[in-house]
Amino acid sequence: MKKSIEQILFLGARRGERKERCLIDTLLGLVSALCLSGIILLFGLYPKIPNITFLYLLAVLLLATTRGLYAALVATIVAFLSFDYLLVDPIYTFTIHRFEEWLALFICLLISVITGQLAARLRQQAEEAKKREGETRALYNLVRATLDEENLERQLQVVADSILQVFLSAGVRDCAILLPDERGVLTLRADACHVAEHMRLSADEAITAESAMREGKIVDLYLEDNGPHSSSSYWFRRDLREGRQRNLYVRMLPLRVGVRVIGVARLLVEDDSRRFSLARSLRISDVRKDPQQTFFWTFLDQATAVIDRARLQQENLQVELLRRTDALRTALLSSVSHDLRTPLASIKAAASSLLQEDVEWNPEERRSFAQAIETEADRLNRLVGNLLDMSRIEGGALKPEKEWYLVNELIYDVLERLSPMLRGREVRTTIPDELPPVEIDYLQMDQVLTNLIENAVRYTPPASPIEVSVEARSQDLLISVGDYGPGIPPADIERIFDKFYRVLETKRKNTSIMGSGLGLAVCRGLVEAHGGRIWAENREGGGALFRFTLPLEKGVQEG
Repeated sequence: MKKSIEQILFLGARRGERKERCLIDTLLGLVSALCLSGIILLFGLYPKIPNITFLYLLAVLLLATTRGLYAALVATIVAFLSFDYLLVDPIYTFTIHRFEEWLALFICLLISVITGQLAARLRQQAEEAKKREGETRALYNLVRATLDEENLERQLQVVADSILQVFLSAGVRDCAILLPDERGVLTLRADACHVAEHMRLSADEAITAESAMREGKIVDLYLEDNGPHSSSSYWFRRDLREGRQRNLYVRMLPLRVGVRVIGVARLLVEDDSRRFSLARSLRISDVRKDPQQTFFWTFLDQATAVIDRARLQQENLQVELLRRTDALRTALLSSVSHDLRTPLASIKAAASSLLQEDVEWNPEERRSFAQAIETEADRLNRLVGNLLDMSRIEGGALKPEKEWYLVNELIYDVLERLSPMLRGREVRTTIPDELPPVEIDYLQMDQVLTNLIENAVRYTPPASPIEVSVEARSQDLLISVGDYGPGIPPADIERIFDKFYRVLETKRKNTSIMGSGLGLAVCRGLVEAHGGRIWAENREGGGALFRFTLPLEKGVQEG
């Protein structure tokens, strides 16, 4: 019953609009034809100008292109009658004696009708083309704007803003997008007229939205008397100032992808009986027959596809993050457990040997066991240090405590500390005597050099030499650590500084010791924290070469 009443009101409103337009077209056609006839009579243009009747064609053509066919026909008929009554002998009568005058008037009427009809059709086609162009542009702008945004919340905001902007003239006064959260509860994710975080649905709206989501049907909520309402407060305040009364409805539209409802679009619409209203049109029927309805549903379908794509992208991102987290956890456990197990096994074996009371160890053997314990303990300490440094780098808590040092002193200190590890190897140094001081965190740069040298020892034959060089350049110091091992596979040279990345065993010549995949990642983080950069390359004669830069201060460069 309520729907029938709404249909009657809607059809009555449409009839009133058509009557108003028909009256305006009638007056325009009547006035334009009579004015032209009066001008011709006043200036005596007929019969001085025999073809003066073509002047009416201009008025007919103008009315047809601006108002439509009906106004052009009214002007044609009134022009025919007024010309006959005022200008054709005998004047002031509708009697015509000569056949030529009948023929001329009839041809003029026929040309006016055909011309008006053609002009009206062209006008209608132009309006339809313009409308289709606007609809296509609106859809294109929606897709393009959402593609430019990667964040789901921003994409939803673009969709809500687009619906309000495109359908504002059809009665839409606000648009909000509601999506279910992890618990399945609908939450407001975007609103065209409000900040989503500050927007709250009323209890009735929440129930209506849940009903639309659950049943997959359009549900309306009528706002009686423009009462206080969370979403209509702006319009309510403006209406109070202007003394207006609005009929506002909240329409909950389920957003469908196939048979699945992924969310709800909440439209605040104004039902205005003076013109076509999207609210009234949608309440009459859900069948997509009306052109404006068809475009609305097409636009809403496209918006739904955008929302679903953004939602799937976010889900895929979360899946990828979980996969990477799992892979990272697996790599961490694998690398750390190996690096912990190996030195712990060595420490356990050496300590157990020392504790054997039935064996007499000579001082040299006891010293060897103690040295093994110290070496493996240092190795454990470096592993723990790398883990702590990596966590500080990722957390942004790594801040170098810089002071002025000479790099050559730093290098010699590191080589001396690592002398047990370098026993049996030739260490070639190319370090100029005169090097400018550089502002660094001594402990962090010590860690970088230690990791690079340890890496060279780990992946090269036992007796192969290691080279350390320093070059002073105009803007920075270039420090290099090279070896004569198998080198780095080209496919891995860009990835070896990634956390927990290790070259596959099949690509390495020496697989007796596996690294944790942390040392080079820590080196990159520490060097970049000093404003430098680090990279790796293969030497022409074989072997790997690791290089990093430390920037020089401007005053030091000039000095």
